[in-house]
Amino acid sequence: MKSVFINEAYKVSVEEVDEPQLATDEVLLEIFYIGLCGSDLSSYKGMSPMVVYPVVPGHEVSAVIKSKGANVPDTYKVGDKVTVNPYSACGVCSACRVGRTNTCQYNQTLGVQRNGALKKYFAIHHSKLIKSDILSEKEFALVEPLSVGYHAANRGGVSEIDTVLVFGCGMIGIGAILASVRKGATVIAVDLDDKKLELVKSFGVKHVINAKTTDVITKVMEITNGDGANVCIEAVGSPATYTTAIEAAAFAGRVVYIGYAKSDILFNTSLFVKKELTISGSRNAQFEFGPVVQMLENKSIDADKLITKIYSMEETGQALKDWSENPSAFIKILIDVKNA
Repeated sequence: MKSVFINEAYKVSVEEVDEPQLATDEVLLEIFYIGLCGSDLSSYKGMSPMVVYPVVPGHEVSAVIKSKGANVPDTYKVGDKVTVNPYSACGVCSACRVGRTNTCQYNQTLGVQRNGALKKYFAIHHSKLIKSDILSEKEFALVEPLSVGYHAANRGGVSEIDTVLVFGCGMIGIGAILASVRKGATVIAVDLDDKKLELVKSFGVKHVINAKTTDVITKVMEITNGDGANVCIEAVGSPATYTTAIEAAAFAGRVVYIGYAKSDILFNTSLFVKKELTISGSRNAQFEFGPVVQMLENKSIDADKLITKIYSMEETGQALKDWSENPSAFIKILIDVKNA
């Protein structure tokens, strides 16, 4: 069978490998599509300290159960269409002991700390499956990244009384936006790309700000009558958006960081204290897979609008090259494994 490997920075290959051996508590998945994630792009560019080459990328999965081990419960049947929870949990670290398995100290995400699913067939424990009889093959590949953004909205305690400022209209930011709209909040979206801002308006965003042409703080204060945003969600990972989130937050506001900043950031820490801010990190997802599947099943959004381009399995290297050269041009790239 075919499998994609990132062998070193900027080097991608498609190679023949053996089909996986199935354990009694595992299912064998035939992959339809794999979504490319920012972590895959970091691996491609040689910027991920967590990756040991060669690595098989891929943790945004759309698949069908091809076969199952003897100990897999009848809940899962051959022919069921599924996505997967791609994280691991040790069960004994401080996070796992309090039920926060999404941020397990020893987590190994598929395609990052361990080989992923960008191959023709993939074996995984049945407990990691999330199925639906309604989602399309493409929609399954969108569940995980949208769940990461949805988790950030939950970390911020977003409710219908909030004004939520989301920095970044990539896939993760859109997940936070969709969750906030679903919870009844008033949403302000910030990005540098007018096309992305127009897109999120169709998802129920009330206000959009192009940070390239508009002063974000001035505009936010205008929209909120000088209060600032109750919740600021940062999904970019740049020093500018990290600090602007603190400045734009209301007194007694909440700030949630999803993006990884690549350099040290200098904060005006007096704002932390004066505003008595609640500042949270947000990692992966946990209970959000279900709500995201439900949201997609209800067809409340046109998921096709989130998919920028589909590449063949053999074109994975080109897809990563195109994305690295023009990152703002893409929301979500899917790799077609079904037709490989």
